[in-house]
Amino acid sequence: MEMLKRPRRLRGSEVLRKMVRETRMDKSSLIYPLFVKDGNNLEEEIPSMVGQFRYSVDRMPYELERLQKAGVNSVMFFGIPDVKDEVGSQAYAEDGIVQRALQEARKQFPDMYLITDVCMCEYTSHGHCGILCGHDVENDKTLEMLSKTALSHVQAGADMVAPSDMMDGRVEAIRRTLDQAGHKETPIMSYAVKYASAFYGPFRDAAGSAPSFGDRKSYQMDPHNSREGIKEALLDVDEGADIIMVKPALAYLDMITKVSDVTNVPIAAYSVSGEYAMVKAAAANGWMDEERTICEMATSTYRAGASIYLTYFAKELARFMDEGRIG
Repeated sequence: MEMLKRPRRLRGSEVLRKMVRETRMDKSSLIYPLFVKDGNNLEEEIPSMVGQFRYSVDRMPYELERLQKAGVNSVMFFGIPDVKDEVGSQAYAEDGIVQRALQEARKQFPDMYLITDVCMCEYTSHGHCGILCGHDVENDKTLEMLSKTALSHVQAGADMVAPSDMMDGRVEAIRRTLDQAGHKETPIMSYAVKYASAFYGPFRDAAGSAPSFGDRKSYQMDPHNSREGIKEALLDVDEGADIIMVKPALAYLDMITKVSDVTNVPIAAYSVSGEYAMVKAAAANGWMDEERTICEMATSTYRAGASIYLTYFAKELARFMDEGRIG
């Protein structure tokens, strides 16, 4: 058969396939989510996230060292305090768990890039992401607490802050607070397009952050909506967000593409706890090839338009990149 155009020509060898690869990635784009908690000599495996742990500040450096040796130099801290209250005061306490983790990490690993999740849910006794008025989260009162938290993180050593609460106006409130305190150069990575997703289940187990009543659908986004996600992203860019995040990653690849098409800032995507847990469970039962699945999920996220990838598989992906299996 005479054919002038044969797409298979460019698939004939591994060298050629890599030469013409459209999606490329490297270890500098990886961010590892790290759980730190109050206590001493703690390294607790998370039951719903096999292979992931909660670390006390004294044990955290061992994991940071493993990450750095793997070539993963960016981490995002999530704090788990011993004491919670109605207003989540440990989120912005000078001696809070994240603040102490930042100080220790900055001292021992000065070259690592330290990012913090800014939210109230891990710190409030009710598990919601803000200050309550009855059973409703009061948006504007929450902004003050989020701004205090972000500032305390930067003062403790954070290189970047990432508000995940989904309150209206929080990026502008944090930006103004940081600027007024002399931190004009500190970037904000906004969880701008964060859906009310079932994929967060294992995280709530890990962080002890499940709401004690109701749900978060009044502030996190409806999974049915895409134009709303564009609106959220554009609003946050206007308010001063330097990076826009889409969360979760795998079920919202369309949103990664749509947001990257309409904004001129880098796009991050968070491969969340439920994605991790599904892969681990399926692989443990012999139903899926774990390594290929990890690589395919990452590739699809970058292909969709993300340039930053938050993932619990960061160390594995770094190794696969070194070995030429992805990249």
